[in-house]
Amino acid sequence: MPAINDILGKRDQIVSMASQYKIFNVKLFGSVLREEENEKSDIDFLVECGDDCSLFDLISLKYDLEEILGRKIDVVTPDSVHWTLRDKILQEARPI
Repeated sequence: MPAINDILGKRDQIVSMASQYKIFNVKLFGSVLREEENEKSDIDFLVECGDDCSLFDLISLKYDLEEILGRKIDVVTPDSVHWTLRDKILQEARPI
């Protein structure tokens, strides 16, 4: 089963988990979104953080997502993405 189906099937759980860490606007980008992933592909999430969201919250969400999805996860914010990739990622990213 493609990873995107697994993600969409767990959408409510993912969004709820993110909100516990003051994280919102969870979006997917990268090879999984394009359905070009292989068994070694990670899952890339672009998220936004509330004012009191910390790096610890982002890391905690990453580990929780890895546990429920069984894949390596990358969690980035628009400000943390390297400027050379930012426009492409922001254009590609889609809400889960």
